Amino acid sequence: MRKIVLLLLLITAIAEAKEIYATFTVEAKQSANLAFNASGIVEKVNVDIGSVVKEDEILACLESEDIAASLQIAKTAMKYAKKDYKRQLQVKKIIDEASFDKYSFKYENAKAQMIYQQALLEKTVLKAPFDGVIFWKALEVGDTLSGTMIKTVLKIQSPHQRKLILSFDQKYWKDVKAGDRFKYRIDGDDRVYEGKISKVYPYANVGNRKIQAEVKALDIPVGLFGDGSIIVEEK
Repeated sequence: MRKIVLLLLLITAIAEAKEIYATFTVEAKQSANLAFNASGIVEKVNVDIGSVVKEDEILACLESEDIAASLQIAKTAMKYAKKDYKRQLQVKKIIDEASFDKYSFKYENAKAQMIYQQALLEKTVLKAPFDGVIFWKALEVGDTLSGTMIKTVLKIQSPHQRKLILSFDQKYWKDVKAGDRFKYRIDGDDRVYEGKISKVYPYANVGNRKIQAEVKALDIPVGLFGDGSIIVEEK
């Protein structure tokens, strides 16, 4: 039993932890720049900076009465073209093929026009791509937007999930692996936090000779920075 204890102590002594210095900045796990893919005048803005939104929630709308009217006309045309097509389908065997093709084309064209107008209408509505919080806003009711020059009007980020983007010397590229612990401090906060590396980027920055890695975190303001140590167990 004594030999086993001595062996365990020897293994523990041999196993040493290398600490690799790293700096980091805080980014949101998800973020997106949002813009309308259409021209028009802003009719509604349903959010402000700090608004918490759900996926597919309507954030803002452009004026769309003309497009909505065009869509209704297209729906009516498609309705009657479909009726004509079905009537001709019932007597297809006793009419010439060219006549039937005209009704078929009219129906398919009406259907395509309806889909097109629906797509135009959907472009006047800006929706949240995921659950998040609005952290930047550059539109108000009455603003005129041009589809020829897409302009970011809102920015959204994940509400709680964060990622620390670590940078460490490239000479440690063989040492650092996903799963390694990272002990760190955030600038302005004396507490020591700990996380695990979730991924290591497979390239080095040729400008500063640094390699990057990510550590998952929660509820840290985006944009903060800090430093810490990557704990690499050596045996």
